[in-house]
Amino acid sequence: MGRKSNRAKEKKQRRQEERAAMDAVCAKVEAANKLDDPLAAFPVFKKYDRNGYEQSEWGWKERDKREEMKDERAWYLLAREADSTPVAFSHFRFDVECGEEVLYCYELQLESRVRRKGLGKFLIQILQLIANSTQMKKVMLTLFRHNHGAYQFFREALQFEIDDTSPSMSGCCGDDCSYEILSKRTKHGEASGHAHGGGHCGGCCH
Repeated sequence: MGRKSNRAKEKKQRRQEERAAMDAVCAKVEAANKLDDPLAAFPVFKKYDRNGYEQSEWGWKERDKREEMKDERAWYLLAREADSTPVAFSHFRFDVECGEEVLYCYELQLESRVRRKGLGKFLIQILQLIANSTQMKKVMLTLFRHNHGAYQFFREALQFEIDDTSPSMSGCCGDDCSYEILSKRTKHGEASGHAHGGGHCGGCCH
């Protein structure tokens, strides 16, 4: 009788600890989303590079993309020239993926004339600084396999790794998927030493 009682207490304690851990993760994400706009820029870009979507199984959906970019959780990092002309932007969000607080980069778009000049790397480094300052565990992004230039940029130049949640790692669709999920841990993520696997997990704070 005493042994059963102890097991029940231990199980209850584990549940409480897991709930407390997830509450702490969600609290960090919610705190990050309640920040004043750190960059004071929410631009509307009228010209958009659709090629990546048109070559994937997702296709291009104008309405879905507009709703995604107008989502209240969306943040924007904008780069301007000296005359205030916008030349690049990143759409990112603070979210929860498989129990970890993350900064998810949804978009990184640069005008063709400013590419290969270090601006893309600079913008990603800013996202990494923001992720560190808000105690996110890692920076994540989704990348189309056919975009070889971007794949080389993130994997080789920026040292991003294929995330455990990526289709090629989880085995959910193998080589049939047109995309990979990449990630790079922040100092908070490296310190935690968590390893997660098994598919793309949704957030808990919505």
